[in-house]
Amino acid sequence: MTLPQSTPLTFSPEVAKARADGAPIVALESTIITHGMPFPQNVETARRVEDEVRRNGAVPATIAIMAGRIHIGLTDAELDSLGQAQHVAKLSRADLAACLATGGIGATTVAATMICAALAGIKVFATGGIGGVHRGAETSFDISADLPELAATAVTVVAAGAKAILDLPKTLEYLETAGVPVIAFGQDDFPAFWSRSSGLKAPLRMDTAAQIAAAHKMRGTLGLPGGQLVANPIPPEAEISREEITPVIERALGEAAAQGIAAKSVTPFLLDRMFHLTEGRSLTANIALVLNNARLASAIARELAA
Repeated sequence: MTLPQSTPLTFSPEVAKARADGAPIVALESTIITHGMPFPQNVETARRVEDEVRRNGAVPATIAIMAGRIHIGLTDAELDSLGQAQHVAKLSRADLAACLATGGIGATTVAATMICAALAGIKVFATGGIGGVHRGAETSFDISADLPELAATAVTVVAAGAKAILDLPKTLEYLETAGVPVIAFGQDDFPAFWSRSSGLKAPLRMDTAAQIAAAHKMRGTLGLPGGQLVANPIPPEAEISREEITPVIERALGEAAAQGIAAKSVTPFLLDRMFHLTEGRSLTANIALVLNNARLASAIARELAA
């Protein structure tokens, strides 16, 4: 893929070589590093995810904004620097360009990672869970920018469904209206992040990485805009069942409402409360599902590269 010289992309040596060789590449977001957990655990987890991609035959490309450049892949020194940085912006479509123009430092959400991955010619992206329609959106209009991005940007996103703190039925309705394929991997139910099942049926099911890659290619052949959401259930041994996690979610949501927490602050607050209310189990599950998604994304990237 030939890019205009003015495109502010900086490729790590590892990713630059992979691009030159036509090797499979998997994009990874950076908010898990800057807004997910403290240093050094954040950097250790990021390296574990990158290593999982390498073990499964692909090259990891963690994406972040540093010094007015989109970094596609981070060196060890850059990853350490990002993991310890203060006042890092959490970037989506609305503020990505502004951060670049002002020379800021920012971590990419699902939406921003998709945009940057597409610019770099990367077709597959592994994350934890996508954002979606928040509960009470009928009055707050709080809908994640991840959803319209999936309808606009041709990247296959592998996630453990949408975060269970969201309104999952409305999230699926939005994705259907927007024409986004929602593919459950290896099961009929739509997974709910920490739980293997949300109790909702997924619109589509596929059982192999080859099928998912073929569907990605066919969308391009047909000229259909947007990407695919691959909903990959958390491994059974790591899940927190829906019955167990639901009352914890309800308590965290109640605390957020009582404290008047809104907009971009909602999800970080809820995930932090979930961590404390589950005595750390939610974070352990989160790491397990991200590693699982990295494995599947790598298999899809290998199929696309072949």
